[in-house]
Amino acid sequence: MKQETSLSVHSSFWSNFFKKKTEIPLLLSILKEMPPFNELRKSELDEILRIVHERNYVAGEYIFLQDDPGIGLYFLLEGEVSIYRESLSKLRVKLANFSMGDFFGELALIDRGNRSASAIADTNCKIGIIFKPDLEEIIKKKPKIGVAVLSGLSKIVVTRLRNLNEEYISIQEERITKKEELHGTSI
Repeated sequence: MKQETSLSVHSSFWSNFFKKKTEIPLLLSILKEMPPFNELRKSELDEILRIVHERNYVAGEYIFLQDDPGIGLYFLLEGEVSIYRESLSKLRVKLANFSMGDFFGELALIDRGNRSASAIADTNCKIGIIFKPDLEEIIKKKPKIGVAVLSGLSKIVVTRLRNLNEEYISIQEERITKKEELHGTSI
């Protein structure tokens, strides 16, 4: 008699069916803390809540890959996620860690560019997703919400750009200091 071998594969595709949705108060409290939505009134947040999709990911599963099309904003309801970028020389660099309440992928709501990095579930995760087409529909119907959301997104981009500028200056200062230490200072 031939013995069958079996392979057990846990697929989040199948595990997402019939799962209990996250309680509205938790979703609401997380959205209220996110810059794109923290200026919205309760009734406006209710509009956003209607377009939140939930997805479960298993530890080690990719949420999206570097160079994938950017399709939405992700925020963590449970679990932990890491963001990685692969350099041209194929070096994999960890850029960030996220946990409950954190968000990522927001640039997809602004442009039509591809993902600049990959997101991977470090643990089993429950993630809320707001897809760009759903948000664009709300923006068309309710421009006041759109202005607030886009203003919040621009605050994120501005803050990150300012931080990047500071990091760049620090790196340049460090580089100059090391060069002076190696070669001596000149007057």
